Amino acid sequence: MSALEAVVSRFGLTPAGAAALHAVLELQGSDATAPTTVRDPDEAADRHVADSLVALELPEVRAATRIADLGAGAGWPGLALAAALPSARVALVESAGRKCHYLERIIAAAGLGNAEVVHARAEEWTSGLGAHDLVTARALAALPVLCEYAAPLLGLGGALVAWKGAAAGAEVEAGDRAAAELGLAAGRIHAVTPYPAAERRSLHVFVKVGPTPDRFPRRAGMAVKRPLGGQAG
Repeated sequence: MSALEAVVSRFGLTPAGAAALHAVLELQGSDATAPTTVRDPDEAADRHVADSLVALELPEVRAATRIADLGAGAGWPGLALAAALPSARVALVESAGRKCHYLERIIAAAGLGNAEVVHARAEEWTSGLGAHDLVTARALAALPVLCEYAAPLLGLGGALVAWKGAAAGAEVEAGDRAAAELGLAAGRIHAVTPYPAAERRSLHVFVKVGPTPDRFPRRAGMAVKRPLGGQAG
């Protein structure tokens, strides 16, 4: 059994979902423009696919129908979630044009008709405001920044899921302070082991429980330059 087959079996993907991910890994391994250093399909099955699909442990992820994956980059976790959740619409939000072109090619090669590329910064994506029940972010920014990016895009009851290694206590506390200002509940931390060699992995979940103030989103770049919660990341 290949590494991808093991991941597909673990998370219960359909044959169509498995075929899509196989196509993704094949192209990722051969396309010189792929924005990742992980090109070996077996290694990528763990470090990208399993690391993405472990979020299916969360009910907020399994139930999602409108997903925005911020800072999509090489397409993870958005591509994996599109393959695993065929009834969900997945927007891969990426500000770099070169990465967007790659994502468009890989979506076409994999036949992921429920995924689309959005060439925009999260703060400037006005058509996405309030339109999602799940926002994902993997290796993108500190928790206060992610909360500010995500909150305006979420509908009431929607959730931000952020992939983290070992987030420092100060970052977690700042994330909770930022969340309170943005209409999000304090985050809960879900420890995960996406693959055997993974160390200190966790998913941070923030649920939208109230309206986000009208002053958000701030203009592009402000979330990083002047982060909420007193944490620059």
